Amino acid sequence: MTDDQYAKGSVCYLMEMGLLKRAKRTGWWIVGVKDPESIAEHSFRTAVIGSVLAMMEGADPAKVALLCTFHDTQETRIGDIPWIGRRYLTAADNEKVTADQVSQAHPAVAAGVQAVVHEYENGDSLEVMVARDADKLECMIQGLEYLEQGYSKAQEWVDSTRAKLKTPSAIALADAAQGMSSLEWQRVYLP
Repeated sequence: MTDDQYAKGSVCYLMEMGLLKRAKRTGWWIVGVKDPESIAEHSFRTAVIGSVLAMMEGADPAKVALLCTFHDTQETRIGDIPWIGRRYLTAADNEKVTADQVSQAHPAVAAGVQAVVHEYENGDSLEVMVARDADKLECMIQGLEYLEQGYSKAQEWVDSTRAKLKTPSAIALADAAQGMSSLEWQRVYLP
């Protein structure tokens, strides 16, 4: 392929990632949330949470943020299949989807993105454990916000995702989140 073709293939991948801004996290529909956050919104806060957890756990924050950023990118092609749906559907694994997504991208882009997804899916490093905790903690915090909005069935999601946390820092942040309002941060600035 030519440099122009690789550039076009790389841009196609970037444009595909834009779909994540419009694609909703469908699992929340099960508990009655009518307009749940997008996959991109989830991934952004997961990356921020991952960075914070990495700092607390002594892991590499940049690596964790990178793992978190790419952890759900395959959902442009297979959608956000909720856990209950996975019992009935068989989707291609995330590494296969990623390989297809970047097949026309610059070779360095293809190799880099595939390496990140492979590590998230198969790794057992501290960074991978922190990234996975960040994904769960983000879901738990989102559930707490939905609880405040009146979606009482979100409590099951809060409890089930919290129970899966592994790192001491994620557990400590979960405990703190469960004891405060989502608007608590404003009190620092409001008299």
